[in-house]
Amino acid sequence: MKLNKNAETTVLIVGLGLLGGSYARALKKKGYTVYAIEKKNSSVEYALREGIIDRGSTRVEESFLREADLTVFALYPHVFLDWIRENGALFPKGAILTDVTGVKKSVVGQIQQMLPEGVEYIAAHPMAGREVGGVENSDDKIFHGANFIVVPTEKNTHEGVETCKELGRELGFARISVLSPEKHDEMIAFLSQLTHCIAVSLMCAGDDRGLVDYTGDSFRDLTRIARIQEDLWSELFLLNKEALVEQMEKFEKTFSALSRAIREEDVDTMKEMMRLSTARRALFDRKGESK
Repeated sequence: MKLNKNAETTVLIVGLGLLGGSYARALKKKGYTVYAIEKKNSSVEYALREGIIDRGSTRVEESFLREADLTVFALYPHVFLDWIRENGALFPKGAILTDVTGVKKSVVGQIQQMLPEGVEYIAAHPMAGREVGGVENSDDKIFHGANFIVVPTEKNTHEGVETCKELGRELGFARISVLSPEKHDEMIAFLSQLTHCIAVSLMCAGDDRGLVDYTGDSFRDLTRIARIQEDLWSELFLLNKEALVEQMEKFEKTFSALSRAIREEDVDTMKEMMRLSTARRALFDRKGESK
């Protein structure tokens, strides 16, 4: 399937929170017809009132599933699995499904196994977000300049992978990468989950309420992601436990090395680590400049 807004392609969003709402906003602006299924009636009403979607329902409408050329799941992993288990058989042959789920290895295989023959699920992960949830806070600008990861398996077709890449481009992502589920989870453990663990730990380490009156940008920047949705992130941490704990142990080792260097006044080691840190951070700066 090729996404073609001039042919009135219909995209169904299941889960109208921050990411689902942001997908809907971006695709509506591009001219697509957008449907949504969301259990919160207030979210459906808001999206309809604001023109974010064309049709919406709090129930699983079979007509939505039949009419959708592409369905995007923006649900917690366990909710995604339950939804497919209960409703996956309703998708017609030729349907293409994708998602925004933050872990893949523990989810992708199960979803693909449950779907009927001729229905293709191609996993994806938009590396974008905000610290607040809900369709009311959705904003398609969060995708601009960000990274989009397509996560295929041997069960996916070339057409499915290309459709998912095209979706990333239509949403406004600057870079599109392809990773296996295993490599994705290893990467996400370091780049996303570990950083959230560090931010949470830092906020839990000091309880002096007066600190808010003295802080500077460095602390605010480092702890921005400490405002965290505990239900979602605790689930993501546990679903990727092995990879995340491995990255946490590597971080602990490096942090201990820096602590030891400071304690022993080992200036050479401190400076060496700072030079390495500066050089590696510069790679990310150059990536940003190429957007």
